[in-house]
Amino acid sequence: MVKYSQIRSQVGIDPLKDPENIQAYLTHYFQNGPTELDNFFFEPAGEYLTQISQDIKLEKQGKLNFQWDIPFPGPKNPKFSFIDLFAGIGGIRLAYQQNGGKCIFSSEWDKFSKVTYEANFGEVPFGDITKINEKYIPDHDVLLAGFPCQPFSIAGVSKKNALGRKHGFLDETQGTLFFDIARIINHKRPKAFMLENVKNLVAHDKGRTFEIIYNTLDELGYSVHFRVLDGRYYVPQHRERIIIVGFNRDIYKGQENFKFPNPPGNNLSIREILEENPDPKYTLSDKLWQYLQDYAAKHKAKGNGFGFGLTDLDGITRTISARYYKDGSEILIPQEGKNPRRLTPRESARLQGFPDNFIIPVSDNQAYRQFGNSVVVPLMSAIAKQLVRIIYNEPK
Repeated sequence: MVKYSQIRSQVGIDPLKDPENIQAYLTHYFQNGPTELDNFFFEPAGEYLTQISQDIKLEKQGKLNFQWDIPFPGPKNPKFSFIDLFAGIGGIRLAYQQNGGKCIFSSEWDKFSKVTYEANFGEVPFGDITKINEKYIPDHDVLLAGFPCQPFSIAGVSKKNALGRKHGFLDETQGTLFFDIARIINHKRPKAFMLENVKNLVAHDKGRTFEIIYNTLDELGYSVHFRVLDGRYYVPQHRERIIIVGFNRDIYKGQENFKFPNPPGNNLSIREILEENPDPKYTLSDKLWQYLQDYAAKHKAKGNGFGFGLTDLDGITRTISARYYKDGSEILIPQEGKNPRRLTPRESARLQGFPDNFIIPVSDNQAYRQFGNSVVVPLMSAIAKQLVRIIYNEPK
């Protein structure tokens, strides 16, 4: 029996100049066997790839048993393939794996998120997507991306022509991370995509930002569906996000009949996800608790709405954010006879719908950042179910 972690230890020293990407390559190779990723590097990884290739052949012949010592390996008999861009800690990936998909490429730049991603999925995401040539990304059925929103700057087409610059989607989104999604979609032509972003994307720059995104995707030949959805129907947290789904018109002719999921009639409460005996370290100190009360009182006197959020245990919470690590003020859990406390990292994971076997290998502060930046997994899974329904019934 060969454990995945043992194989990883064998490839800890890499012969190529880019150890970050070669490690990611090796883990992809080890999971999937020879694929299009073989062409990612102009030079193979020598004896490491040779040994792994031999091990894969032995495993397929039943002479070697691989034990996946990770909680969320891909499905053995996948129904479709996807890539996971701006992957974070893999919340979107987890949802699409639950619906029969296999991830064949992932990308994430944050080193701490990559640690969590590897611990749970057994692979190190490739690094900065802006530096990866789209032709080296493997063909896939679905592109997934929870991309950050950056300001868009639009100049007049006439001025661009005068300066000899490109216009249309190649220029209007240049310099933004959305451009990297657009160039990959343009080159790889997946059957469908799903993008996730903050609710305010719709209103950013008086709607012009979203108009560019929508028109770009439409110009690329995809019928586009979008809606702001609230995670409160899946977890006890008010969390609104815009979801953008598109289908390749060359395949579906604009007749895919996609529908966003109807929210379930759940009556959720924060009480359901709390740990029974949280560590006392999560209770606010007297100094911090007094500061938060004084801060709230000061802004209330000015007519502002700033302040801490003391949660009703029988209700839902505010939106957890990446800043939660600072003081936990947006979601405080009341405690009888003592100061309120912040959520534990495990409770933060549950608040986003991550299962309890999801490994948290980083510090508390990093965990708060990661879950605050992540997605409501069961909501993503409900969307995936609707999207995948179209993929399964692809017109012939």
